[in-house]
Amino acid sequence: MIEGEVLEDVRGFLKSRVILTAAEFDVFTRLDGESATAETLAGELDCDKRCLTRLLDCLVAVHLLKKERTLYQTTKRGGFLSSTHPATELPMVLHLNGLWETWSGLTETVKTGTNPRRKPISKRGKESFKAFIDAMHVVGRDLSREIADSYNLDSFKRLLDIGGATGTYTISFLEKNPEMTAVLFDLPDVVPWAEESLEAEGLMDRVELVAGDFYKDELPVGCDLALLSAIIHQNSPEQNIDLYRKIHRALLPGGKILIRDHVMDSARTYPPQGTLFAINMLVNTEGGDTYTFAEIKNTLEAAGFEAAQMVRTGETMDCLVEARKPLI
Repeated sequence: MIEGEVLEDVRGFLKSRVILTAAEFDVFTRLDGESATAETLAGELDCDKRCLTRLLDCLVAVHLLKKERTLYQTTKRGGFLSSTHPATELPMVLHLNGLWETWSGLTETVKTGTNPRRKPISKRGKESFKAFIDAMHVVGRDLSREIADSYNLDSFKRLLDIGGATGTYTISFLEKNPEMTAVLFDLPDVVPWAEESLEAEGLMDRVELVAGDFYKDELPVGCDLALLSAIIHQNSPEQNIDLYRKIHRALLPGGKILIRDHVMDSARTYPPQGTLFAINMLVNTEGGDTYTFAEIKNTLEAAGFEAAQMVRTGETMDCLVEARKPLI
């Protein structure tokens, strides 16, 4: 029945809250390969035994833990939430846990236009900021390779990865084009994390790391491809025009800008994930949003770019828009 389906959607937060709390306590890492009783865990985590037991039993019911008599252990499915799993999703879960507070201010945001619970990621403390950066790596691990495969990188010599975080997309682009070098530009606190990732991939000899803030600083010059991966949604249209102008100044003549993000249809109701992400920007940024292709094209042209086109469509944050800096 339709009403039952609606209630199922509404109740979804109940399961989410259980998983988020377990992730806060790092239960899945603790029980990954080594079982324990609720009493033992309560002592280790300084928790109330009765309450923790109810939490663990719920995790068994949703197949993230298994229970044999009084012993709990992480299941194969739950193992993806262990920090030791090679494909761990824990950083993204911890990032989503941080969004719980800001999303709780949605009603007041819609009423007043401002979220009193909003706090920029970079000001939530180093631990929260690192969780965000790691979460972006989790999201980008496979998608970056898919994007690199779908976009023809053969003609480009030097990439400018703006807000490149741990270098997820730089790595995939350089692996796809062995002749390409790159400049990764991000905040001073982030650059060491990028260096760690790039060194692990053996790519530091092809990458220059530059610390800075693209809201305040000019961008490194001399590149023929600039990547804005999951950046424009956090900005207002005016902020994006300012950023595009900086990129325009930095790029070589004839160079291209490549934008990866949600791109909405003209009605702004598709793709569904984009509508939810617009709400995420509503409660977490001052002027961020998801944009239609026409809106992106107009702001690119206002900054001096030409020949804007959609080069990839998708239902997640996997759409690509490119534009060119004129030769003269």
